[in-house]
Amino acid sequence: MPHNALLELIPKLNNQRQLCVVGAAVVDIVVDTPKLPERGGDTEVTEKGIHVGGCALNIAITLKRLGIDSLNALPLGKGNWATLIESAMAEKGVNSVLRNDNGDNGWCMALVEPDGERTFVSVSGVENQWTRSLFASLTLADDALVYVSGYQLASESGEVLVSWLESLPTTVDIFVDFGPRIAEIPPKLFSRLLALKPIVSLNRQEAEVLGMTSADTFTTSWFDKYHCPLILRIDSDGALFADRNMSGCVSPFKANVVDTIGAGDSHAGGVLAGLVSGWELPDAVLLGNAIASFVVSHRGGDCAPNQTEIADYLSRY
Repeated sequence: MPHNALLELIPKLNNQRQLCVVGAAVVDIVVDTPKLPERGGDTEVTEKGIHVGGCALNIAITLKRLGIDSLNALPLGKGNWATLIESAMAEKGVNSVLRNDNGDNGWCMALVEPDGERTFVSVSGVENQWTRSLFASLTLADDALVYVSGYQLASESGEVLVSWLESLPTTVDIFVDFGPRIAEIPPKLFSRLLALKPIVSLNRQEAEVLGMTSADTFTTSWFDKYHCPLILRIDSDGALFADRNMSGCVSPFKANVVDTIGAGDSHAGGVLAGLVSGWELPDAVLLGNAIASFVVSHRGGDCAPNQTEIADYLSRY
C-alpha cells in the first residue's frame, strides 16, 4: 500500500473484533547515560523522567489513542508503584480488568545512550505472577485477537500463560511480541506456543537469537518451518513479513531518531489496530511502521499519536 493510501484509511480504524491485551503495567525511570556502566564502575547519568509504561500498557495506550477498544489484562497490585500506575492509567482513559493485592507492580530503569539505544534493568512485580484464577476472570469472544508479551512468557508463570492460550478456542488469534528476553523462554514452552500458530513479531536482534543469518530469507524459511505469520522489524529499512497469502517488505518512514524507547511497542500497537480493523497483514505492518517512526522522533515512550497526529505525520509523505 502506498503511504498516501494509508492516510485515507486512518479514519476507518475501528474494532471489527475484540482485542485483548495481556501483559505488564510497570514504572519506567528513564535516564540518559554517556555509556553503559562497566562492572564495578560508577557512571554518572541524568534523570529524564519517571513514566508509567510496560509493553502491554504502552500498546493499550497506543490503541486507545488510535480509537481502538481493548480488554486490558494488566495486573494491578497494591503499593506505591501500583497507585502511581493506576492514577496515570485513569488520566489516559485506560483501565485494567485484573487485580492482585499480593504485591506491588514492578519497575525498570531505562538507560538511554547518545545514539538513542536503550538498555533496561528491571524489577518484577505482580505483572509476572499469573494464576489460573486471574485468567478465569477474562471473558473473550470466539473470534478475539489476543496480544501477549514475551516478558511474561519468560517469567516463572510463563507456563500458566501458555496453558491458558492452549485452552482458548482455535478461532481466537494470538499475537506474540517476544522482546529481548526471547532467549529466556524455555524451548518446550516456545514450541508449545508456536504450535498455536500465533502471529509473531521480532526485531533484528531477536531473530538473530533464533539463528537468523539473512533477513531476506528468514521470514519465508520461518513460515515454511512453523506455519506462523511473521513480522520482522529491520529498523530504518522497514519490516519484512510472511503469512499464508504472501511475503514481502513493507517500506519504512524516515525519522530523526531521538529516543527508541517504546518503538517496538508502538509498532505492535499499530499492527494490532490494523488487524482488528480488518486490514490485511502488510497494510497493518505499514501502519505499525508509521507509528513507530512517529514515536522514535519524540522523547520518551509515552508519545504514541492519535488519529489526527498520525494523519498529519503521514501527510508529509
